[in-house]
Amino acid sequence: MRGRAPLVWDSAGVRSQDQTAATYKGGFGFHPMFCFADATGETLAGLLRPGNAGANTVADHVTVLDQAIGQLPATIGRGHRPGDDAVAVERDVVVRADSAGCTQGFLAACRARNVGFYVTARSNTQVTAAIFDAEGITQVWLPALDRHGEPRADDAAVAELTCLIEDDKLPSGTRLIVRREPLHPGAQRSLFPSFEFRYWGFYTDQPGDPRDLDATMRAHAHVEQHIQRLKDSGLCRFPFTNFDANTAWMMTFALAADLLRWFQLLCLTGTWADARPKTLRWAILHAPGRLVHRARRRIVRLIDGWPTADVLLDAYQRIDLIS
Repeated sequence: MRGRAPLVWDSAGVRSQDQTAATYKGGFGFHPMFCFADATGETLAGLLRPGNAGANTVADHVTVLDQAIGQLPATIGRGHRPGDDAVAVERDVVVRADSAGCTQGFLAACRARNVGFYVTARSNTQVTAAIFDAEGITQVWLPALDRHGEPRADDAAVAELTCLIEDDKLPSGTRLIVRREPLHPGAQRSLFPSFEFRYWGFYTDQPGDPRDLDATMRAHAHVEQHIQRLKDSGLCRFPFTNFDANTAWMMTFALAADLLRWFQLLCLTGTWADARPKTLRWAILHAPGRLVHRARRRIVRLIDGWPTADVLLDAYQRIDLIS
């Protein structure tokens, strides 16, 4: 069975001068777009855009998709480039995106590249009617699962409503999965007006149980952590007045964030493996110490009583094993 290499998508507004414009959030800056490798959190591709660039611009989504696929190892990316035959695919590649990726052009581009997709569904008359028809039919709604595969404790439920919609703009084989959960303070906008539940759905072309697909799509929330790592590494501030220079700056901090991420994955354990760069900066990277070379050995001397001394020494031992 072929493995999967999920990619995740998101964008963020930042501030600079050259080619900046008003953003949809009311600020003034850029509207970059990124694609991440879900398993590691590393940045596969990024596109710097003016602040007024559309969130659902198909050409930009396709550009970032092709750049991200180009960064994958050859055995994973084979069969996923424009015009590739599906027979050449050795590893499945799946893209997750929010509603900005729910466009006919982007989904068609994914299909043309033999890339699976999970995209957040937008509210429309067909989706609303499908939820309305499914309301009150208890056997349609299955208990939602948590990330461990166990039923969630909040009475959330999942239903597949594919048979209740018909949209020629969606690729063949597209499924509509809807989740309902009890309303709670701060709940985001619902696909269907209700005083009892919040409804949220997504489209996918992947096989499997709707509950498992829902759990996979919910993991798209990882993108918020990836964006936060970039913000800690330099995304929040673009220092130059030249657009090309800011593009180079974005590439630089993305590379730095990836190097730090791989250091976490390979050399740190426990909570430190998922700590934010800001935390690592003060607890690990700024640790006072000296590197001494003696008798063809490298000796690390840390200040007495430094709280993360054990973490640092363990990391050095792992680096020694790798190198």
